[in-house]
Amino acid sequence: MVPAINYLAVVAATLSTMVVGSVWYTPKVFGNAWMRLAKVTPGGGKSAVAPILITLVVSFITSWVLAGAIWIAFEFYGGSFLVSALLTGAVLWAGLTAARFITHDAFEGRPPALTLMNCAHEFVTIMVVAAIIGVWPPALGSVGS
Repeated sequence: MVPAINYLAVVAATLSTMVVGSVWYTPKVFGNAWMRLAKVTPGGGKSAVAPILITLVVSFITSWVLAGAIWIAFEFYGGSFLVSALLTGAVLWAGLTAARFITHDAFEGRPPALTLMNCAHEFVTIMVVAAIIGVWPPALGSVGS
């Protein structure tokens, strides 16, 4: 089975990750705390172009893979496409993203507050991506039936 994927939703979800990150890491939200905990110096003379392009590529991959997983979950369990999207996003975040962050940060000796902040950012990001994909399912007759 090849999952049905709405690529416009995937592109919109990809772009949403940039919006969430821009808001999350603005100095007035969590940016200053994140820089302090992660020991990041603002600016530093480095260009942000490469990290932004890398983020766009990996965000597209994340959105695309999540869209496929959502479709598979929806086909298996049925019900609401949006509910399948949100549950799939939450489960995959907990089992893959959060679990890996916690493991790596523990071995790297990162502050627990940084781990919590980064995990929470990823949760919000994944849930926004899942919501966009969930409200914009592939245009197939079996969706929502």
